[in-house]
Amino acid sequence: MRQPLCPYFGTCAGCDTQHLEYELQLKNKVKSLSSFTNFQHDKIEVFHDQEYHYRNRMDFVFQSDKLGLRAKGNSIIDVKICPISNDRLNEFLAETRVFFDKIKSYNLKPNTFLYAVIRTPSMDSSVSFVINDNSPDKTKAIGLVKEFSKKSKAENVVIGYAANNEILTENFIVAKGKENLKDKFLGKVFFFHSQGFFQNNSSVAEKMISYVKTKLSSKKGHLLDLYGGVGVFGLSTNELFDKVTIVESFPLSVKYAEENIKFNKIKNAEAICMDAKNINKLKFSRPLHAVTDPPRTGMGNIALQKLIELKPETIIYVSCNPLKFKKEFIKFNRNGYKISSVALFDMFPQTNHIEAVVEMNL
Repeated sequence: MRQPLCPYFGTCAGCDTQHLEYELQLKNKVKSLSSFTNFQHDKIEVFHDQEYHYRNRMDFVFQSDKLGLRAKGNSIIDVKICPISNDRLNEFLAETRVFFDKIKSYNLKPNTFLYAVIRTPSMDSSVSFVINDNSPDKTKAIGLVKEFSKKSKAENVVIGYAANNEILTENFIVAKGKENLKDKFLGKVFFFHSQGFFQNNSSVAEKMISYVKTKLSSKKGHLLDLYGGVGVFGLSTNELFDKVTIVESFPLSVKYAEENIKFNKIKNAEAICMDAKNINKLKFSRPLHAVTDPPRTGMGNIALQKLIELKPETIIYVSCNPLKFKKEFIKFNRNGYKISSVALFDMFPQTNHIEAVVEMNL
């Protein structure tokens, strides 16, 4: 047992394990991952980096006289600093809190400001303010954010409008800079939208991408990057293959995958906007290999079956929910796939969250 670094530990709903030594946190996660994959715990590779100051995105909630994070019980606690966030993010949090103190004096209608989403990847930064689209004070709030943008050190400031309490929204305007951000992995630059998903722990994400590339290093032929987002896995490994096909259902991510292909001057890759359930409509050359990185809900029965029918020689399953993988592996296994290797990537130290990369082969 140890003294938690965060003054809000025990109240904030974000971290559960700061009271445990980090070595024990990792051991517990390996034990859990072993049970989810039926893979020997001593053969699971473990990758990690900083146990604090690692997050490059946090979503802070505005509520009456508070700007903070959700507490256990779903109330909001006022947060002045977040020890798991990187230093630049905490600097922008301090800026945002000064802004919040100012706007309180304007007596805006309750719930005019909903969230402040702060992102600080290695090559960029943004603060996105989410405003209630139905607030009678919306116009006044927009003006206040524009004033903030003139003083903020953040490279980009974005205003999003939410009608249903969304954190990220496609309905937005840019108050400063641009709508997209960028990060760099294995020497390649990746653009992504400020209102979209991207890795929240850049250093461990790069270790994971490098690991996947190593697992594919002896392969050749065609790579399917399923649930490919902006193309990080496929484009980071493109030189190993004759062709790379990125499949993603979110149009905005596909747009940036196409931009990343052009920016990095990659000639053998394409990005297709398609539901994973329809991959049987595409043509793939042989040998075929696949990386699949589904959401926490997993691939689902139809997409999983379609992938199995394509019979990739190798499937690398990137799982942010190993319990879901355990259930889906039953179907992979029935169709001849065996687990060859398992790796744990500690994307979120001080929490119980587990990120796994499972290599399966026919």
